[in-house]
Amino acid sequence: MKKLNFAILCAGNIAGTMAKTVSQMNEVTPYAIAAREFDRAKNLAGQYGFQKAYGSYEQLVNDENVDLVYIASPHSHHYEHVKLCLEHGKHVLCEKPFTVNQKQAEELFAIAKEKKLFLTEAMWTCFLPFADKLREILRSGIIGEPVTLTASFGMDLRHVERVVNPELAGGVLLDMGIYPLTFASMFFGSDIEQIQSACVKSNRGVDAQDSVTLIFNNRRMAVLNFSFLCDYQNQAVIYGDKGRIVLDDFYMDQSIQVYIKGEKEPRIFSVPFDYTGYEYEVRAAAKAIERGELGCEEIPHEETLRLLGMMDQLRAEWGIHYPFE
Repeated sequence: MKKLNFAILCAGNIAGTMAKTVSQMNEVTPYAIAAREFDRAKNLAGQYGFQKAYGSYEQLVNDENVDLVYIASPHSHHYEHVKLCLEHGKHVLCEKPFTVNQKQAEELFAIAKEKKLFLTEAMWTCFLPFADKLREILRSGIIGEPVTLTASFGMDLRHVERVVNPELAGGVLLDMGIYPLTFASMFFGSDIEQIQSACVKSNRGVDAQDSVTLIFNNRRMAVLNFSFLCDYQNQAVIYGDKGRIVLDDFYMDQSIQVYIKGEKEPRIFSVPFDYTGYEYEVRAAAKAIERGELGCEEIPHEETLRLLGMMDQLRAEWGIHYPFE
């Protein structure tokens, strides 16, 4: 398998984590980093052994040696940056949420399909080791029939401009709510009968805290809460009639706690990362590209579109529209 030349578009915090990850991997070559300010790209590239640094995204996509680009920019710019990469023949791994709305994603997937390029959403939760282990535990019947799932995700991000600014597609739903929604989809599926929700808006008109309840056709229920006003416990619990499963950091967990009726202590399943956790999405992307596939089975294009459509629906119900939409 030819090692892909891996590039990172944007040089913010999440880009630094990905650069650190890729520098430790054997599956890809840390090749290039681009930022709007050359010094930021140069410093990050030098820190983690990337061969090239660019002071513009256009320079990056015009480098014929770049194979796979990781989009690390704010989600308000994902559509623009993914399209730029696809139009220059690059495979793309794009941070979550994939785009601001479903319409943008449909256009990007259509371009990728036409050009036979790989494109997928880098929702790392879908790729982490705990996901397969949790499915295995659920299939075993150890907690009986799963009936209820709860997940909360909250951090005080009132100081983060991309989260609070409507011009940057702000709001907790797109920035953080995508995690509980994805988690519920991963383990309870997509056969939803009813959605009930509520939101509290900020003084700038974006959703500051939300509650979403999903009722599934198999009578299961997921109760999800997210907020950028304060810190939550960030825990998920799946309840069955014989016990429950607890994940203390559900979106990036490395330990699964299983509480069974009649047992005093939980059974602990350790599912550690190799490096930072970002390595799994990169490996999946590299394997998919080697096989000539246009996406990853861990999060198919259809799933990305479905979740974006759900968030579009929620925002419409709440009366939240971004100025550029």
